[in-house]
Amino acid sequence: MNLLAKPARFSTTDADFESQFKARLHWSGQTDAAIEARVGQILADVAQRGDAAVLEYTERFDGLAATSVAQLEIGQSELKAAFDGLPGEQQQALEAAAKRLRRYHEAQKKACGESWQYRDEDGTLLGQKVTPLDCVGIYVPGGKAAYPSSVLMNAIPAHVAGVQDIIMVVPTPLRGSVATGGTDAGVHEGAVKGSINEAMRAVPERNPLVLAAAYVAGVSRAFTIGGAQAVAALAYGTATLPKVDKITGPGNAYVAAAKRRVFGTVGIDMIAGPSEILVIADGSTPADWVAMDLFSQAEHDELAQSILLCPDAAYIDKVQAAIDQLLPEMSRAQIISKSLNGRGALILTRSMEEACDISNRIAPEHLEVSSQNPHRWEPLLKHAGAIFLGAYTSESLGDYCAGPNHVLPTSGTARFSSPLGVYDFQKRSSLIEVSPTGAQTLGQIASVLAHGEGLQAHARAAEMRMLPGQP
Repeated sequence: MNLLAKPARFSTTDADFESQFKARLHWSGQTDAAIEARVGQILADVAQRGDAAVLEYTERFDGLAATSVAQLEIGQSELKAAFDGLPGEQQQALEAAAKRLRRYHEAQKKACGESWQYRDEDGTLLGQKVTPLDCVGIYVPGGKAAYPSSVLMNAIPAHVAGVQDIIMVVPTPLRGSVATGGTDAGVHEGAVKGSINEAMRAVPERNPLVLAAAYVAGVSRAFTIGGAQAVAALAYGTATLPKVDKITGPGNAYVAAAKRRVFGTVGIDMIAGPSEILVIADGSTPADWVAMDLFSQAEHDELAQSILLCPDAAYIDKVQAAIDQLLPEMSRAQIISKSLNGRGALILTRSMEEACDISNRIAPEHLEVSSQNPHRWEPLLKHAGAIFLGAYTSESLGDYCAGPNHVLPTSGTARFSSPLGVYDFQKRSSLIEVSPTGAQTLGQIASVLAHGEGLQAHARAAEMRMLPGQP
């Protein structure tokens, strides 16, 4: 098959640059109305009938028949057996990645996730108490591929935060199952980070790497359930699955719609869009390295976006030539081609400074600064999910083992959102202990403001503590 990948190519000096730029960035995250309606039915049914509904949908969508949800649970012994059964190389890779992730998130917890308090001059104590969530659910896509990295990225920061119960759900559909109701199989996976295997398994084989990752990451319980029904079971609880406090992890359009609907009943991490990479290059990195980095996101999905910003036109030519040369070697060449042709761009900028300005407008999920002196440009970059500095820092290293989390804001939401981290699995409570002396000063302030708002009881409650002779 003779595939071509020709990302849109334009310059910031073009008269129509703004219209070309906006058209290339446009992506609608609106959920199909039919999906929304179907998800609503599934959520309501699971909320009402619990395990019975979960079993029904799991058989309908995944082809897995069970008489109880307990049969869909993966025991700790099986998780350990999966790890013990892996080749030594895979065991070592999982443990090394987990060690780096744990070290990074422990540093993160120390930096921003600790309680603190102080006392005013009058003895009033003020502070913040940080406590972990009790129970979280992590969704691991599993309909068409295995994602051990997603297990590590979601479970380890929860574990470091101190979450006691981490419940993993992962679909394992049979070949030929039709996932029109919400599993990860057979539905467009624009909202999923990760590759899609070419063929589904003939039996609902539990991927040993996923189970081993769950063992290494400290997952408490795991179930072979997916789709909107899994989200509903986690959000509302059933006779078998506990109700969680928060649900994290990517999924397909049904999973995303379900997470959006249950937000408020439980917390969620984010609603993920297609994967993105933006490379700012000064022309010093081998062109084939940059081309492959663009491929690394394009292979996720036809809707994934790969953009190069560079002030050197000759270098952009070299990158396009590398794309042409390397594409036929890719096992997912067809997906890469569609992604680059549909949403990719090679943009000539006036300068590296302008490239940084445009990057801030895009606020990409992954941002590579592929230059000789990346630290010169890093201070100019305000909005990105993760910033990869220097030619040797490929985005793929961040996806698996660098240490920071790979669950990142997409679709420009890095302007106001952050990567998944320890802080997502903690909550903060304010601490206030007013001294008798402090009550005199604060009571007067509160009384004036409360009367101004017409809230007499608020004012009186403060005033009572100002009266002489009170304890």
